Amino acid sequence: MYGIVDCNSFYASCERAFRPNLIGKPIVVLSNNDGCVIARSKEAKPYVKMGAVAFKSKEDFRKNGIHVFSSNYALYGDMSYRVMTIISKYVDDIEPYSIDEAFFKLENVTSQEAELIGKQIQKEVMQQLGLPVSVGIAASKALAKLANNIVKTYPEQTKNVYVIGTEEQRLKALKWTNIDNVWGIGRKLTKKLQEMNIKKAYDFTLLSDELVRRKFSVVGLRLKHDLEGKPTIGFEEVHDKYMIATTRSFPNVLSDLNEIEERVATFANSCAEKLRKQKSECSGAYVFLRSNRFGKEYMKIGAMVHFGFATSSSITITKGVLEKLREIFKEGYTYKKAGVILVSISPNNSHQIRLFGDENPKHQLLMQAMDKLNNKMGQGKLKLANQDIKKTWKMRQEHLSPQYTTKFSDIITVNCK
Repeated sequence: MYGIVDCNSFYASCERAFRPNLIGKPIVVLSNNDGCVIARSKEAKPYVKMGAVAFKSKEDFRKNGIHVFSSNYALYGDMSYRVMTIISKYVDDIEPYSIDEAFFKLENVTSQEAELIGKQIQKEVMQQLGLPVSVGIAASKALAKLANNIVKTYPEQTKNVYVIGTEEQRLKALKWTNIDNVWGIGRKLTKKLQEMNIKKAYDFTLLSDELVRRKFSVVGLRLKHDLEGKPTIGFEEVHDKYMIATTRSFPNVLSDLNEIEERVATFANSCAEKLRKQKSECSGAYVFLRSNRFGKEYMKIGAMVHFGFATSSSITITKGVLEKLREIFKEGYTYKKAGVILVSISPNNSHQIRLFGDENPKHQLLMQAMDKLNNKMGQGKLKLANQDIKKTWKMRQEHLSPQYTTKFSDIITVNCK
């Protein structure tokens, strides 16, 4: 059987786990630089739309007693890892689907046994981490998603765990689910299906295999089989990234090339660190600058950088990116955003040495030393010279909560008296 564990209002729940006085109160979490709303608790949904611009919504926040948090990705990432670790204890295989969701597989279990396992997972995540989760279990991944939707709609009746274990339950779930709520069916496909008078998931399963394959390709056919209870959509292998990017908006608009260079150097170094972490190297990069989209004149410039050989060196990547930045930079504009994207990525164990013009072999040893020290002392402790050591660039995070689980200075203290 397949199952899915989905953390309820994950970002808001992570904040509540360390501030239980916020349970039942409306919470929103903002994007990078506190730009817009990217997460809402169910209590906040009636008052704030997803994507609402933060500075325009201040009055709505105040009037409705909404608690506002800056995105605390260090905390959310660590809590996600802990959830995945707990799930792994109970299942035969696990596939993290997003930061707050994971599919799992159970071999040779009955529906009753699967339900008990789901309840154990739900109970331990709540006891150990204080995070509420919904668990859906069925014969396939698509049906498990349907079961999870039923849990979210009827949390009290299902007690946060639901198993589609019989044919009667499968048909009832399919007839209950609107076609636009089926996992894997997006807006365009929904429109096509509705034009064919397919309104429920059950209607989709009544179509012939030949018709589904002809109109919706083999992907649509796999989904149909999954909804029929024939597990066809398997677990996906985790692949290394084919592009690595670091893009950020500046807290304030910048016009000075030196200031922008320092930012872009930091982005390039961040990309290089991610590249080394997945044991890869790249042959090129793309650097871009953008002005304020809502300003009088919108400027967007960018260009490719070719290194001439595959590299993962922060020195090589940063140097090439900054040289290209100086070439494309245009005076007289104020810039709000910049970014670096690494391309042509390949595993570092397939590196081909060039007779004329390869990288200095000392770079690899130096990068290993830098990564080791930064992992030990904290990210960003050791920098390149083109990063201003006196200046620590930070995103605008006026509502940032402590990093309770990943920073010694932020660990909560308990009064045992």
